[in-house]
Formats: sequence, C-alpha cells, structure tokens
Amino acid sequence: MPGPAVPEGYDKYAHEPFAVTADLAVLTVREGALHVLLVERGEEPYRGHWALPGGFVQPDESAETAARRELAEETGLSDVSGLHPEQLRTYSEPGRDPRMRVVTVAFTALLPDPPEPRAGSDAARARWVPYAEARPLAFDHDRILADAHERVGARLEYSSLATAFCPPEFTLGELQQIYEAVWGAGLDRPNFRRKVLATPGFVEPVPGAARLTGGRGKPAALYRAGTATALHPPLLRPTPEGRPA
Repeated sequence: MPGPAVPEGYDKYAHEPFAVTADLAVLTVREGALHVLLVERGEEPYRGHWALPGGFVQPDESAETAARRELAEETGLSDVSGLHPEQLRTYSEPGRDPRMRVVTVAFTALLPDPPEPRAGSDAARARWVPYAEARPLAFDHDRILADAHERVGARLEYSSLATAFCPPEFTLGELQQIYEAVWGAGLDRPNFRRKVLATPGFVEPVPGAARLTGGRGKPAALYRAGTATALHPPLLRPTPEGRPA
C-alpha cells in the first residue's frame, strides 16, 4: 500500500542534510580475557587509527542491514553463527565526525567462539584486541565501546548467555571465569556457586562427571547449560565498592 503523498510545496532541501552510519561493538572472551573486534582505518579521517567496524547506511537499507554488511566487508565476518546484534543507542552529537553531520546507530553483540577476522573494504587491518588495550579509538568510539561493555555486562546478569562461552561440560569455576572476564571484577567463589545453583534452569549437573582443575583438591563437578534463557533471580554484578550485589 503506497504511503501518503508528499505535501504540495514541501521543500525537502529546506533542512541541512546529514548522513547516517551504523557501527558495531562486537565483544568476545578469548584466553580468559574480554576482547573487542577492531579495524584499522585505511582512509581519512583518522587513517591509521583503530576503530569499531561500521560505515554509511545506504538509501535502500536499514541500519542493521548496513551494520551486517559493513561487518562482512571490513572484517570478513558474515553469516557468523551466534551473532545477534542488539541496537545499543543513537549517537548524534554535532562535531562527532569531521566530514559532515553524522548520526550513528550503534549495535553490540557478545559472540562466542568467533573466527579470525580478515580485513577488507576500507579497513587496512582487522583483529581481536583485548578490551583493556583497545583505547583510544577514532571518532567517539571510546564512548560507544564503553556503553557496549555496560550493555553486555547487564545481559550476563539476566540471561544464561555466559554458558555459551564454556565447553559443553564445564566446571562452575570455568563459568565464573567468563563472568569475571566480561565484568572485569573478581567474584567470591562460594557465593557465585551458591547463586548459580540456586537459579532454576541455569545449569544442570552431569551425573558422575568430574575434572581435575589443578592443585591437590578433589576433582570439580561438571555441569552443562540448563534450559533457562532468562535468569530468575538475576546474577547481579558486584557494586563499585566490591560487595556482591
């Protein structure tokens, strides 16, 4: 069904034009540490600087379609299993791009077991960078990345996503390491264990299975992901003072 007609006499050039871009903050856990996918810009502005993957939204595509296209073009990551970009927020402050007025729709995703990126399009390089070493970035991508970190940290509070980063059978210590990597905070082991086991459907024990985890203690019990996707009650992050929430 066609939309309403343009009002007679309306001047579409009456307002200053601006561009829309889509950027992605894709995070993962590698070797026990939080990493972010970055590209080295091959063109001005900020040539030679690291940035989040992204680019301009074309007239015939949505922001999410543009985000997926740019991700594939700049990093080679296309049709990646487990990649579910979530819209983060819109960044529209004047002056955030030296070329012209640019409004960015940012997306974020926490991706288990990602492949190695392959640079393409206008990206000179693409790689997974430890989160702690990622900044400073081009444009206002430091702010976008910080907001993305906060969002994925909150997702772990209310969902069972962390189990996707563990082996099919894992110890509670291995699960705790995922939370510590994403949240950037140490957790009390007994308290963490108590909360996980008290959350219905979060994990399920593997009968008779155990794994030595080092030291002289007894083997640790093994678990697998449960059927729950949402956690009730949530597994809250430590407060800034370091107390469990």
